[in-house]
Amino acid sequence: MIVEKLREQLYKGKAFLIKFMEIYLPMRQFFYNLIHPEYSAVTDVYVLMFLADTVDFIIIVFGFWAFGQKNTAADITSSLSEDRVPGAFLVMVLIQFGTMVVDRALYLRKSVLGKVIFQVILVFGIHVWMFFILPGVTERFNKNTVAQMWYFVKCIYFGLSAYQIRCGYPTRVLGNFLTKSYNYVNLFLFQFRLVPFLTELRAVMDWVWTDTSLSLSSWICVEDIYAHIFILKCWRESEKRYPQPRGQKKKKVVKYGMGGMIVVLLICIVWFPLLFMSLVKSVAGVVNPPLDVSFEITLAGFQPIFTMSAQQKQLQNVSAAAFTMFVKNYKDNNEDLIIAELKGSSNSLWTISPPSRNTLIEMLKGEDFPITVSWSVQTLKEIFPRYIQAPSSGDAKPVEQLHKLLDITLALNSAGSVSNQTQEWWIVSQTEPGPIEIKTQKCDPCLEVYVFSDKVSPPSLGFLAGYIMGLYASVVLVIGKFVREFFSGISHTIMFEELPNVDRILKLCTDIFLVRETGELDLEEDMYAKLIFLYRSPETMIKWTREKTQ
Repeated sequence: MIVEKLREQLYKGKAFLIKFMEIYLPMRQFFYNLIHPEYSAVTDVYVLMFLADTVDFIIIVFGFWAFGQKNTAADITSSLSEDRVPGAFLVMVLIQFGTMVVDRALYLRKSVLGKVIFQVILVFGIHVWMFFILPGVTERFNKNTVAQMWYFVKCIYFGLSAYQIRCGYPTRVLGNFLTKSYNYVNLFLFQFRLVPFLTELRAVMDWVWTDTSLSLSSWICVEDIYAHIFILKCWRESEKRYPQPRGQKKKKVVKYGMGGMIVVLLICIVWFPLLFMSLVKSVAGVVNPPLDVSFEITLAGFQPIFTMSAQQKQLQNVSAAAFTMFVKNYKDNNEDLIIAELKGSSNSLWTISPPSRNTLIEMLKGEDFPITVSWSVQTLKEIFPRYIQAPSSGDAKPVEQLHKLLDITLALNSAGSVSNQTQEWWIVSQTEPGPIEIKTQKCDPCLEVYVFSDKVSPPSLGFLAGYIMGLYASVVLVIGKFVREFFSGISHTIMFEELPNVDRILKLCTDIFLVRETGELDLEEDMYAKLIFLYRSPETMIKWTREKTQ
């Protein structure tokens, strides 16, 4: 009996092993043929893969709200303006950036096996996140256009990666893809080196994942020389294509085209940040009406005798026609003006002790008496500021162009006693009505306060408007530093800038790249030493950079 069961288990195990081998062996053969093809049309689509990853990175930064919960509509700029960075945003950005770094490492190591493993992990991981985790978090998928756009670009990346795996990595990676030709387009695109830390990060990663005998400082030196020589080569080629006849003055098209553009650019660098911040509020600014207008009167440091607030229907808008008749030549318009109706009867009862009451009566018999109306004044006359400017930040102040303090009347009213205590409150009333007649029921007594509200930046530009001084300093001072370096110190770089023919130096740099790729590291050191000697010897540099006819 036991033998039969054991035999049955052996048959089942054998059948399972046969099925497993039927699945495993074709898959193993498929991946083996993929990694070790008999014929390989080597290609290089790394640049396209990098661009696809860059587009996805931009989508995450500017469309992060689409990857959060359904009721989360805030973008990353509003989060940064509140001095907080969402954890989910940080994780997504780091993962996206990490995949770009891994792709660069696999490209430099030319590891097709590593690329296959990385591709499989990405395909399974992204599809699980895209079709199972993300819909559960966002509670939407069909209407999530940003996530669909991100997935579409990622599918393009998967197609390019599969094509790269099928064809294999190039055997030699020589220089930058932008340095394959010498024209204005390549010269302009090559200025990506101005992006902060991008050139440094690329140079360090290339040094880490490339077999070389040079130190990091020597590697960076070769990269810098190669970049400088490439720029000079582009300028020399442009001079050959568009030659300037000897002794002929520059055409006005060139002078006003190039020189005028530089003048406009320098003026914009100096004044654009301030002009931008000014136009944001004056042209694109949104109305910021007050939600509450409060008024308080205090007699000589005693308990406030009058407190009143106006909200909602007590805050009245003004028509354009009424505003024009009211005031002319003023910077604001009718949308910025709100009339606040403050009821004359105080919100609270006036409670004061008998000794303090007697002291107050004695003080009122004098000619001058201190009163506080949100600020200190000295007499009962002309203390009411009818026209108030409400800035977007800071304290409200009277309007200087319409600065006129008006008289008000104070009356103490009392009612029947409650629990043997007399109830008293103050009534404040204006002595003359406001210049604009409002359509609500007139209140008597009451106070009318005209509030001019400053416009605020629109929400989309509020993040920039809040850092005007920082933006001005970063744009003017930082960019100004680079401009100053371009216009000064030229005499110290003539030896390395005015090179008639850079072909020999350019070929020496590409030869260093070539022998590095072939593994001849001894020859790499020799050529690097030759390059350094060339830059240390002015006479040799002159001989190397002469025109071929000379």
